[in-house]
Order: sequence, then structure tokens, then C-alpha cells
Amino acid sequence: MRRRALAALGILAFLGAAYWIIGRIQYRLKVMDVEEYEPRSTLKVPAHPKTRAKFPFIDVHGHQWFMPVADLDPLVKEMDELNMGLMVNLSGYRGTLLEWSLKNVAEHHAKRFLIFVNLDLEKVDDVPALVAQLESGVKQGAAGLKVFKGFGLTDKDKDGKRIAIDDPRLAPVWEKCGELQVPVLIHSGEPSPFWSPKDRFNERWLELKQEPDRYRPPDRFPPFEQIVAEQHRLFARHPKTKFIDAHLGWFGNDLARLGKLFDERPNVYTEIGAVLAELGRQPRFAREWLIRYQDRVLFGKDAYKKEEYYVYFRVLETADEYFDYYRKRHAHWKMYGLDLPDEVLKKIYFENALALFPQIDRAAFR
Repeated sequence: MRRRALAALGILAFLGAAYWIIGRIQYRLKVMDVEEYEPRSTLKVPAHPKTRAKFPFIDVHGHQWFMPVADLDPLVKEMDELNMGLMVNLSGYRGTLLEWSLKNVAEHHAKRFLIFVNLDLEKVDDVPALVAQLESGVKQGAAGLKVFKGFGLTDKDKDGKRIAIDDPRLAPVWEKCGELQVPVLIHSGEPSPFWSPKDRFNERWLELKQEPDRYRPPDRFPPFEQIVAEQHRLFARHPKTKFIDAHLGWFGNDLARLGKLFDERPNVYTEIGAVLAELGRQPRFAREWLIRYQDRVLFGKDAYKKEEYYVYFRVLETADEYFDYYRKRHAHWKMYGLDLPDEVLKKIYFENALALFPQIDRAAFR
């Protein structure tokens, strides 16, 4: 009997240990990671969420890919609700598609959109054709030239060589933009951490985990600093051409460096599309910087989603503290409002864009 009791106790002890081990394994397997972690803050501070801009604004960084055939009425209704007076559609294509986009806008909402032409810069060996395409697009009604991020990063010429941003073969294109007085909105490179090791020190680790194709390994891509240097040489070589350096020139994390570029190159402007999180995490310095360079910064959003504009309004207009950005992989940190003065808000929201685009109807922006 004693042996049976001891055996039973041994079996129970074994089963108990096994149960505990299995439980720990299950716990380990179920442990959430940073992608799932969404703590609810217990902080109680004044909050002033915004769903409409204080002043009418011009979004200079929009992408409406289906504009040639889209029904624009629903979009314009949402623009009215946001107090967006005008959107610049950077994805205007060229040739027939550009013509269709311009026709669609002219027939339905002529005062609410500007459209940029896009060129195939990989045809660098036929620059006269590119210049003719640019001239044709502007004659049709295009308000500027959009240069996409593949240029300088992955675009190659007919010999398979990467086309540098300051490739001298393309100089006639930039000069023609200056001659026609149309700005160039140019996206060069990516956030600098995309070139850094994908380790625990990389603040864009979550984005690189979720979007691994965004990583820029050195054996496949030119260094970040090389891309920046090429772009800045381009600005210097064409002082009569106005460039809008997209996404704060990827210097939202180093505004002093962007300010130095502005001091050296009066033909360069920027916009805040998809980099608001950089401003919202440094509210005191960003506020000071935007006041200093208020004539050089335009409002931009990038990919359109109505509700995401609300965070832009809140960061720019309020003094709110510790609130969420709209996309976790871009900012795992919290936002703080800049509480910009009205005169600076007006510059960013519409006045600087009006200075660059004389074709905009001024009546809606007062």
C-alpha cells in the first residue's frame, strides 16, 4: 500500500511538473511583442482633438492615382470637411493620362486641384524628348514636375548604371523647369535609419520588420549621405529652378541641417508629408525652427486618408501633450503640439503655396 501511495504521489508530482512546464511554454508562445503592445495611457491632460484645420489649407503632396477616371465629388466633399481648399496631385502621369486628369478636373472641380507631370527619367539618353514631354505637359496645364524616389536610388540608364540625382545629362530638364517657372517636387532617398543595422538600436526597426523591402543594404544601394550630397549639388547647380524637397528632405530628425540647406539655397523649399511624427516629438525646437523658416515650409500629407489629417491639425495648432500618431511603425513615440502662431500657420497652410503657384484662385484663401 505504501509503495502504491508513493508511486501515485510520484506520478502526480511528474504530472504537476509537466503541467507547469507546458504552461510556461504556452505562456512564452503567447507573449506579445511590440507590434501588439498598445498601452492605454492613464495620463490626464487637456486634449483638443481637431477634425478641421483652423485656416483653409493647400496640400502640396497628394496622390490620386485614378484621377483620369475618378468621380471627384466624394473627395471634394471630404476636402470641404477638412477645410482643404486645394490638393496638388503629384501623380499626374504624362501624355494621354495627364490630359484625361486635367480634363476631369477642368470639367468638375477646376479650382480644387493642381496636377504635376511625371517624366520617365530613366530615358536619360534622350533628354530632348524628356524636355519636350515636360513642355507639352506644362502647356496642357501641369503645374509642376514630380520626381519619384526611384530616381537616384534604383533608376538605371540603358547601360544598367544607376542614374545619379545630379547626372549632368539631365541638366536641361531642370533648367527648363526654371524657364517655365514650374517647381520640382523631388523625393530623394528614405529615412536614414533604413541604411543602419536592423538591430535593437534602430528606431525604425518596427517599420523594417513590417516592410522588409524598405531596408537599404550597402551592397545594393548607394549610401544615404551620397544621395543627399547628389541632391544638394542639384539644387546648387540650378539656382533659378525652385525645388520642393519632399518629406523635410529626410532631415526631420536633424532640423538644424535642413536649416543650413535653406540658408545656402534660397531656391529650396520643403513640405511635411509623412514626417509629421518628427516634428511632434520635438515640439519646442520644431516650433522655433518653423517660426524661423516659416517662408520655406509647405503643408503636405502624402497618402490620402481623411482621419489622418486630424493629427496634423492637432500637432500644428494645439499645445496638447502625449497623444498618438496615426501609424505606429512610423512613430512608436507620442506626439506633442507645436501651438504655432496664426501667422506661421497661414504660411504653412496656404501662403507659401500661393507664392509658388500663381494659377491658384486666391479667393478661397484669406
